[in-house]
Amino acid sequence: MIRRSNGMKIALVHDYLNQYGGAERVLQILCKMFPDAPVYTTLYDERATSGAFKGVDIRTSFLQRLPLVTRYHHTFSFLMPLAFEQFDFSDYDVVLSVSSSFGKGIITKPGTKHVCYCLTPPRYLWDDAHRYVSEFGYPWIVKKIIPPILSYLRIWDREASLRVDHFAAISHFVKERIAKYYGRTADVIYPPVDLDMFHIAGPAHDYFLMVGRLVTYKKFDLAIRVFNELGWPLKIVGTGVNMKRLQKMANLNIEFLGAIDDQKLADLYAHTQALIFPQEEDFGIVPLEAMASGRPVIAYRGGGAVETIIEGKTGIFFDEQTPESLRAVVESFDPDRFSPQDCRKRAEEFNIDVFLQKIKHFLAV
Repeated sequence: MIRRSNGMKIALVHDYLNQYGGAERVLQILCKMFPDAPVYTTLYDERATSGAFKGVDIRTSFLQRLPLVTRYHHTFSFLMPLAFEQFDFSDYDVVLSVSSSFGKGIITKPGTKHVCYCLTPPRYLWDDAHRYVSEFGYPWIVKKIIPPILSYLRIWDREASLRVDHFAAISHFVKERIAKYYGRTADVIYPPVDLDMFHIAGPAHDYFLMVGRLVTYKKFDLAIRVFNELGWPLKIVGTGVNMKRLQKMANLNIEFLGAIDDQKLADLYAHTQALIFPQEEDFGIVPLEAMASGRPVIAYRGGGAVETIIEGKTGIFFDEQTPESLRAVVESFDPDRFSPQDCRKRAEEFNIDVFLQKIKHFLAV
């Protein structure tokens, strides 16, 4: 437990720690901000989180003891409300949850302030519920069982949102979703980009770049179709459940690099013509990483990207998630129109110090 200058005790909460992405980077920064604060989570896999939380006081739920849970955590979603409700926070003055699903559902006493840094209301429970059932390759009998489970979780999620004293959202896009599904107001605190990881380099090379988990909603297949037609070089960084399918789709001009270290990623960002970002994200840290490297972004006009990319200055948008819409923008793209210094300057508005200052102010609400 950390004791701040005013003598208050604080704990951190995260949904589950079995991957390392944008949410986990935010938690990692908060762990450094509060180095003695324990992290409560349903389950933890040190290897899957790249050792980012080694030395942190991680406190897991009963789910940690179940076989295969860290690999197939979605199968155990119906147990996660119970897991979070069993944690005892009676010894804390402030609990800060970083949550996109169940972490907001902790139970605290009236004297304990619960502040939720909301990554998003769960898409698979709300706006993407029908697509979640239809797109995943479940057997027909499982598809019959899923809807009532989702209905139960949807009711619980709505009730759990009422347990939060104050919400902060990662974007105005998420703020609107919190208002719609929870009927709650939220401040907006953008996630940070670690500027020290990225640098501006010399002239761009001839390739375009995509970075992220290879999952359906990120629309890697959309870009692959376009670059198959164009025959232009496209490098893809990341791994995921769709990797084999996407590799089969791709022509020889498209290179899959898998998981790479931070230095190689920074070099790829610094020399790309542009980052291709065809998905709708609640925020999207990848465009800021590209801009921190002085490179522009070609993005779908939706989600958090419209809040970070300055059209015509740090990137350009396409309006429909179709090959035709993306191709038209890619073909008209002129890298000489964009200043590396302008891109970097925009990313600097989202640096870690700005984030920490806003979090400190928010915790004082």
